[in-house]
Amino acid sequence: MSDRISSSDTVRVAGFDPTAQPVVQCAALPGLPAECLRLDYIRGAFQRPVDWQVEPLFTDSFSPGVLGPSGARRAAVLMPLVQREHGLHVVFTRRAEHLHDHAGQISFPGGRIEPGDRDPIAAALRETHEEIGVDDRFVRIIGVQPSFLTSTHFVMTPIIGELLPGFTIQSDGQEVAEVFEVPLRVLLDPAQHRLHEVRLPGGGGRCYFSITWQSYFIWGATAVLIRNFYHYLAAARLGG
Repeated sequence: MSDRISSSDTVRVAGFDPTAQPVVQCAALPGLPAECLRLDYIRGAFQRPVDWQVEPLFTDSFSPGVLGPSGARRAAVLMPLVQREHGLHVVFTRRAEHLHDHAGQISFPGGRIEPGDRDPIAAALRETHEEIGVDDRFVRIIGVQPSFLTSTHFVMTPIIGELLPGFTIQSDGQEVAEVFEVPLRVLLDPAQHRLHEVRLPGGGGRCYFSITWQSYFIWGATAVLIRNFYHYLAAARLGG
C-alpha cells in the first residue's frame, strides 16, 4: 500500500487539535443553485472551458502542473460522486485509529503515484480499489482539478469521478476504519466552510478550512479541494 494523503497534511504540530483552533473571518460567498449539484451539470462543466480562479487563500499552493520543491512526492485522490435518491453524495474514508500517522483523519481515497501508474487518474483508481474495493469499471472519470502542494511536500492531484450503479465497498481494514458519505449540497455550501488560523511554534501562522457534518470534521487538504470544487462549479455557472 502506498503513502496515503490525509487532511492533517496541512498542519503538523505535536498535540495539535484541528477542531479547537480559532475560526477567523473569510469572504462570504453565494450558495450554488440546486441545478449545479446535478451530475449532468457537473459533467457539462468539465466538457467546456471555464474561466475561473482557485481558492485565493491558497493560490500559491495550487497549479495545474505544480511541481513543488525538490523531493516532493506526487499523489492522486479520487473525489467519488454517487447518485442517491435525494441528490449526489461524496464518499470519504476515515483512517484507522491504530496507524502511526494521521490516525482517524478523514480523506478521499488516494495515495502516492507509483512508477507503474500511467498518470494521476490511474493512480487514483488503483488506490480507490486498494482502499475501499471499488473496481475501476464502476468509476466514470468526469474531470481533473488543479494539483495542490501540501505542507508535507505531496503534490496531490484530485480526480472527480462518478461511481456507477453496481459498485460495492470492501474496505482495507488495516488502513481504513470507516467509509461514509456526505451530501454534496452540504460540502459545496460555502456557509458551511470555516476558516481557522493556527499559530505555529517560533512565530508565524497557517490557515486551513474545515467542514463539519454530523460527527465528521473534514479539514485541511481535503477541505481545500472541496472549496476549490465549489469555485469551479460557481464559475462554470457564471460562464454559462
